[in-house]
Amino acid sequence: MFRTLTTTTSASNILPHPNFAAALAAPLTRKSLGRIRSALIKNAQEYPSVAADPAEKHAAVLIPLCNVNNKPGILLELRGKLRTHSGEISFPGGRVDSTDETFLAAALRETREEVGILPDQVEILGQVGPALLSLGGLRVWPFVGFVHAAPRSQISEVDDDSEAPLPSISMNSLVLSQMEVAATFHLPLAAAVAPSRLRAHQFRGGQPYWAVEVSDLIQGEPRVEPSRVDGSGRGERLEVWGLTGWYNFLLMRALGIYQ
Repeated sequence: MFRTLTTTTSASNILPHPNFAAALAAPLTRKSLGRIRSALIKNAQEYPSVAADPAEKHAAVLIPLCNVNNKPGILLELRGKLRTHSGEISFPGGRVDSTDETFLAAALRETREEVGILPDQVEILGQVGPALLSLGGLRVWPFVGFVHAAPRSQISEVDDDSEAPLPSISMNSLVLSQMEVAATFHLPLAAAVAPSRLRAHQFRGGQPYWAVEVSDLIQGEPRVEPSRVDGSGRGERLEVWGLTGWYNFLLMRALGIYQ
C-alpha cells in the first residue's frame, strides 16, 4: 500500500511521488491491514523487549487507524479541561487501572470511555516503538488498531487479500466523554505528509521527528481552548507533537511513510 517518503531537514523538500500520494488517499482494506500488521511485526524486531516494571506507573494508548469518508487516517483527540495537558492533542488512552488485565485492555477501556468506540470494533494490528515515560512519569504503552464501523462480531468475514474498502466510521457516531475530550478529529494519512503541515523537531532534545499541524482539522467549536504550546515553544500552531507526535512518527516510519 505504501511507498517510502524520505524525511529531510526541511518539510518543503518533501515531494511525494504521485503513486505514493494516491496510495495514501486510498481507503484501508483487508489487504492493507495485513501489510500494516506485517510492518509492525518487522518494526518490533528493531527494539529490545522491555518488561513492565511493577514499581512504575503505567498508561496505555490506542493509535486508531480508520477510514473516514473513504479516506485512511488516524483518529485523534483534543483533550478537555484536565489538570494536565488540557487542550492538547492526544491518542485515546490513559492510566492503567488495577482492574485492567493487560495494558491493551486499559487502552481499549479508555478508548471506550473517552470516545465511545467499543473494544469489539477495534482490530489490533500491533505495537509501535518502545514504551516511553511521559513527562508525568507514566510508562506509556502504544497499541495500533483499526477501528471498524461496527462491532467485528456483526461483520461478515472477508478474505484477507480483499482490496475492497473497509467501511468508514462516522465521526458523528462517536460519544465523547464530556470531561476528558473536547473534540475528536481525523488526520488523513495524506495530510500527515503535506509539507505545509510539517515542522521538524527533536524529541526531548534528541532524535528528530515531524510534528504535524492540525488546527484546521478540528470541526465546530470545541469545549476547551486548544493549547497552542507546540514543539517550537512559541505556541504558534496546534500540533501533534511531544510523545503523541513521537509515536505518530514511529508509526509512519514503520509503515514506510517516513524514513
